[in-house]
Parts: sequence; C-alpha cells; structure tokens
Amino acid sequence: MAGEARTTGTPDTAQEAAATPEARPAARRRQARGEQRMAQILDASAVVFARAGYEKATTIAIAAEAGISPGSLYQFFSNKEALARALADRFVTQLRAAHQEAFDEARFTSLPLEELLDRMVDPILAFNVANPGFKALFARTDMPAGLADAALPVQSALLARVEAVIAARAPRLPAAERSRTALVGIRIFQAVVPLVVAAEGAERAAMTRELKRALRGYLSDTIG
Repeated sequence: MAGEARTTGTPDTAQEAAATPEARPAARRRQARGEQRMAQILDASAVVFARAGYEKATTIAIAAEAGISPGSLYQFFSNKEALARALADRFVTQLRAAHQEAFDEARFTSLPLEELLDRMVDPILAFNVANPGFKALFARTDMPAGLADAALPVQSALLARVEAVIAARAPRLPAAERSRTALVGIRIFQAVVPLVVAAEGAERAAMTRELKRALRGYLSDTIG
C-alpha cells in the first residue's frame, strides 16, 4: 500500500486522556495490551523481512507470522513502510544501548586485552544474536534508501568508539594507522558475527571464542 504512513500507536491513547478516574485502570490495561500487540507485530515483521526481503514481504505475511488478522495489523501500522520504519527505530535504539554498554572509557587502559575484548564484544554480539533480522534486513539492497540509512549514524559512531579505545591504549599510534586498525577490527567482527548467530549451543560458544581469538591476534601487537 503506497502513501504516507499515519502515526502509529495504540488506539486507546486519546480515550485514556479523557477517561474518568474509575475508567483509567481499564484504559491503561488496554494501552498495555496495545503495546504488547505492537511489539508482537514488530517481532513478526523482523522475521518476514529477513526471510523474504523488503520488496517481497507483505503485510498479509507479517500478520500471519504474528498470528493476527491483517485488519488488526492495520490498527497499528498503516503499511509496510511504517512497519519497516518502526522496526528500524527499534533496532537502532537497541544497538545504541549495546554500544553504550560495550564502550566504557574508564576501562580502556586498565584491562588486559582479553578482558577488554570480552567487555566490548559481548554486548554487541548479544544484540546480534537476539536480533538476527537486523543484519539480514539492513544488509539487503532492496530496502528503501531512507530505511537502509537508518542505522548508519550508530554504525559510524562505532568506528569512532573503537578508534578511541585504540588511542587510549596506544596514544603514539599515528591517526591514519589508528583509523585503519579500527576499521579492520570492525570488519573482522562483522565477518564472523553471522557464523556466531547461525550456530547454536556449544557451537555458538565455540564460534564466539574463535571471534575473540581472531580479534586478539589482530590487535595484540597494537594495543595488547
């Protein structure tokens, strides 16, 4: 469905504002149910977008994945693009929080490299494992440009954060070499993450160790 998306939200927000004190608990319960339904729909959209791609995904398929009717979906999201925008916002918020947890400047210089990598890698890896649709969706070429670019500011900030770690541990390293080292380290991480996400159980733990071993081997001469 083409056209500008209407504002998404739970249907009872306006009614709650005007509700009597006696009616407000029921209105809050309805709002909570609406928020749960929105989250359910976004979960389903992540699965369908990752599986089919943006162009081939349909709101009918997303509604089926969510176990609801298309009419119920349209109460919250007016079209596929509105769904994709809301999903992008969710991913970016969660990714920004993962980066915030991973990069604590107070520990840049004080930790051994192995422990530093644990602290940096684990939160971002946990985000990717919890959201397999993120990489599958935003790496695709069929996403609208505005949506595909939604995560770029956070991803660009990641490069700056890694450079800051390197600068703190190797302050005499020339800026160009620092940027190059940060970029290659990020590329190593990005290359192995799909293998970690695809693995399960003991194999996922083993792949995580291999990822950290690769990063440690690359970075040890520079910031070890």
